Amino acid sequence: MSEEKNSTMNQYLTFTLNKDIYALDISSVREVLELTPITRIPRTPKFMRGVINLRGHAVPVVDMRLKFGMSKTEDTINTCIIIVEVLFDGDSTVMGALADSVREVIELTEGMIEQPPRMGTTIKTDFIRGMGKQDDEFVIILDINKILSLEELAMLKSVHHDPSVEAAPEVNPDQGMTLHL
Repeated sequence: MSEEKNSTMNQYLTFTLNKDIYALDISSVREVLELTPITRIPRTPKFMRGVINLRGHAVPVVDMRLKFGMSKTEDTINTCIIIVEVLFDGDSTVMGALADSVREVIELTEGMIEQPPRMGTTIKTDFIRGMGKQDDEFVIILDINKILSLEELAMLKSVHHDPSVEAAPEVNPDQGMTLHL
């Protein structure tokens, strides 16, 4: 049985933050968007960049660099928004994760993923599912359901379902590229 678990291939979407490579299980990724206008929402944490209009729905966008204690994500031609589904309180909610760039989809078996390194008792790392390797580079595999605290997820969910929150106008699909996964 453990041999079967070690040989089952899983797919991960890789992306960069501050030149480091991160990955999300492809099953939690809905699509990847080019950077679109983000409407800032007052009185939200700095890592909460705002909301985008995704086919008529206000979708909250989190700046992953700010969430991980890095500098703010710069808006470049490679900057993108990874639309993910996050499980929260027995329900799921959709959010955008701002990344410097998206690289590719890779395949790893469970046996190719090492446990995250221990960083001491004061540094929270439960959002890191493990460490994989691609070529000679480490890939930090994230658990999208553990990146945000319960309070932060509740805030995102309220923004996502609040009809009074207006997102930026929808971008013409002919002007931007969307990668549906």
